[in-house]
Amino acid sequence: MENNNEQIHGGAAAKEDYLIRATAADDAVRAFAVTTRGVTEEARRRHGLSPVASAALGRTMAAALMMGADLKNDTDVLTIRFTGDGPIGTITVTADAKGGVKGYVDHPDVILPPNAQGKFDVGTAVGHGELHIMKDLGLKEPYAGTVAIQTGEIAEDITYYYAASEQIPSSVGLGVLVNRREKKILQAGGFIVQLMPFAEEETISALEKNLRGIDAVTKMLSAGDTPEQMLEKVLAGLNPVVTEKNPVEFRCNCGKDRYERALVLLGRDEVQKIVDDGEPVEIKCQFCGKKYSFSPEELRAVLSKTAKTEKNS
Repeated sequence: MENNNEQIHGGAAAKEDYLIRATAADDAVRAFAVTTRGVTEEARRRHGLSPVASAALGRTMAAALMMGADLKNDTDVLTIRFTGDGPIGTITVTADAKGGVKGYVDHPDVILPPNAQGKFDVGTAVGHGELHIMKDLGLKEPYAGTVAIQTGEIAEDITYYYAASEQIPSSVGLGVLVNRREKKILQAGGFIVQLMPFAEEETISALEKNLRGIDAVTKMLSAGDTPEQMLEKVLAGLNPVVTEKNPVEFRCNCGKDRYERALVLLGRDEVQKIVDDGEPVEIKCQFCGKKYSFSPEELRAVLSKTAKTEKNS
């Protein structure tokens, strides 16, 4: 069960980004839905994304936010990485349990013609390879699951991951609507619906019928549907109950101190080479595009910290 569509033109004004969690059919079904126009537009602006790159990264960020909402602790982090051989390169997205998400693609300016359906050809942009999903739960080793990329269309691949790696029958719908002329994001969001092991055949049949009859995610959002209304359509007749509603945002926790620590970890010899160059160093955060500059004086201070670290280790 999957639904992964978007249009290339048209669309209405987006509402505030937020995510909901719901249950249905006496807890035999659990579901998430999210609207992420602002999140995706922020990523587009920061990274200079082309329309197809906006679609690929936007879909992945919406999925990560919904999967991240299932994390148990505030410090838990989920990472989705598509390592395909397509022209967009690797897609990397990280989400936390508090509605924060960040991400980037290797080649944000990739341009491709529409696919046979007239939609963004995300599948070709991603290509063949592997989908990696990692959950850092504060344990000694993070949980990691890897599956082969099925189509590169993101939703189908997340659906396959749930079935193959976590044995959870799921339906994933994702969409990004882009103004082709201005390249701005008009709508973005999605839903994830999952069946529990005790779901009855009647519930499964009703859900499958609903999924066959609903519109694409971006069409629902463009018509003014909220995440609640999207799930009302997906879960029609199954008595859905919204149990949580939380804001979501593009959020990066980078900072100059983080990159200073990264320089220290390079080791004394490597930092010495940088200091010997006598030039300032600029480091750019891959996730948010923010730049941090280190003067020669600051680099010498890093070298001193590196020497102390190696001496004490």
